[in-house]
Amino acid sequence: MTTTAPRLGTALARLLILAAALLGTLLAGAAPASAHAALTGSDPKDGAVVATAPKEVNLTFSEQVAMSADSIRVLDPAGRRADTGEIRDLCSGSVVRYGVGLRAGLPDGTYTVAWQTVSADSHPISGAFTFSIGAPSTTSVALPDRTAGGGLVGALYGISRYLSYAGFAVLVGGGAFVLACWPRGASVRPVQQTVVRGWLTLTGATLAMLLLRNPYTGSGELSDAFDLAGLKSVLETKTGAALTSRLLLLGAAALFVAVLFGAYARRTDPKEKKDLTFGLAIGGSVVAAGIAGTWALAEHASTGLQPGIAMPVDILHLLAVAAWLGGLTVLLVSLYRAPSVERSAVERFSKVAFGAVAVLAATGLYQSWRQVGSWSALTGTRYGQLLLVKIGLMCVLLGIAWISRRWIQRLADPTPSEAAEAADKAEDGEEAKGTDEADEAEETEEAASGAEAVDPQRAAQLARQRAAVATARRKRERDADPERAGLRRSVLTEAAVAVVLLAVTTVLTSTEPGRTEEEAAQGAAASGPAAVPDRPVDIRLPFDTGGVDGKGVVRLSLDPGRTGANALHLFVERPNGKPLDVPEIKVALTLEAKNVGPLPVAPDRIQTGHWTASGVQIPMSGEWRIQVTVRTSEIDQTTIDKNVKIG
Repeated sequence: MTTTAPRLGTALARLLILAAALLGTLLAGAAPASAHAALTGSDPKDGAVVATAPKEVNLTFSEQVAMSADSIRVLDPAGRRADTGEIRDLCSGSVVRYGVGLRAGLPDGTYTVAWQTVSADSHPISGAFTFSIGAPSTTSVALPDRTAGGGLVGALYGISRYLSYAGFAVLVGGGAFVLACWPRGASVRPVQQTVVRGWLTLTGATLAMLLLRNPYTGSGELSDAFDLAGLKSVLETKTGAALTSRLLLLGAAALFVAVLFGAYARRTDPKEKKDLTFGLAIGGSVVAAGIAGTWALAEHASTGLQPGIAMPVDILHLLAVAAWLGGLTVLLVSLYRAPSVERSAVERFSKVAFGAVAVLAATGLYQSWRQVGSWSALTGTRYGQLLLVKIGLMCVLLGIAWISRRWIQRLADPTPSEAAEAADKAEDGEEAKGTDEADEAEETEEAASGAEAVDPQRAAQLARQRAAVATARRKRERDADPERAGLRRSVLTEAAVAVVLLAVTTVLTSTEPGRTEEEAAQGAAASGPAAVPDRPVDIRLPFDTGGVDGKGVVRLSLDPGRTGANALHLFVERPNGKPLDVPEIKVALTLEAKNVGPLPVAPDRIQTGHWTASGVQIPMSGEWRIQVTVRTSEIDQTTIDKNVKIG
């Protein structure tokens, strides 16, 4: 039979349009959205030198975090704890801020603040910085060289995450392939083995993640994986509840697999099989969506902008990935181990895969809108760079899928006798052998038994020759159909690229999103802490005018620290903390982003070292620069400033 290459036609046009749409959606810029918490500010700042010891250390994060008693530790130059261990919740509105009190009477020197917590999207974060009281000094404290979630435990946890995604895709996509595309595949042994292995992989990976969760978010020591107290604390967290729910749902998935490859495969009555197909489709969809929901409820989609929309979108995204890549895996197994798969089944899967990719494009648009945040984050952050790699792999995958579709158009169904013979091979053969191999083995044994009485070595040689001939014959039969051989090669290449794509996706889900990384960088560059709405803004401004009694610190309090009328209090103190009387002090407020100000404020002296002004108007929210001018004599004065985010 002469075959001709199919025309490009509508198939190529549809795939090119879809690829362009996918590329556009993933590259689309977006407004900021929260995920993966980051430290955006601290008071004192990293590297700051304060005149007197602050009463507490405050940390501001980009999203909600889970704090424990040891989440913030302050160590003095000798490495001793300088904090009280009492974490204060200073959160208000959208501002996430926590503080820890410091002990009284702290000596001068350099202090180290080490913090570690878990963000709302389940990923551990940590960091450390230093500040000095009086003047910098040497310190015996070494900053941690390992970030939270790293090391051997982090690597094992990452591998488990990858295997869980892969197992989910094969389990859900394989079941969908059988029900929607190739019902006869339910009785094909290699297909059964592939789907069952997907279930086993997902179950084992989930158990591993549950055990590794405690050291992953805590000490980083592998031995803590078997700490029962730590496991109990994990079960009380959102991630622990999600993993436990996944295990329960996997029990229901095991029942689905047993029915699919048991009662469903044995049904011969068309009406009974149709009814069972409907029941399995409904039940399987519910279980698959529930398992996908265990990711959505505990990770990126559960926090930040529009979680009520983001979680269903994330579930659809995961189900689409499973339908495409999991179905592709089972199709590959079928083409190599059960070559009797009908053209109609392959064509049905092609339509399912097209629909899945369309869903991926739509959900990818929304997810990119939430995570990237800006064009600069797309190229300037690790998350954005990984996203570009994923886009490239998706384009390659779509190109290979188009080639596979061309081979499908050439494909011819096997004859009924060939199909029956191949089906028998798939049902009765071992994992890598069909019944032809068994027949060849029997013939070899019969021939060898006659020769064994004469020469055992000759019998063994004869058996090897017959086995080689049988293998070569089967390979010739398989390769005699160039269309199926071409389809096998293209699907194999597609599956290989999909494996790499899934690995990149796994790394992407555990990487700090580009929007958050940029926000953290902006927070680190800012010169002041973020204000907590409805709470006073308290800042410390050391000064030195250069004259007699020219050194000190100004403590400024803006109450309630929001737009509208505020009360301003200024306390001028000597380096030893005692009040300092100065001839004059002035304040100016400037919102440079809106070209507002400077707005002058003339406070009144109440008593020695205490100045105040009422009705200080903050007309709008934003990053305000507060300038304080202190005059300590007729000729000695200085201006100090700090930026504060208000509103």
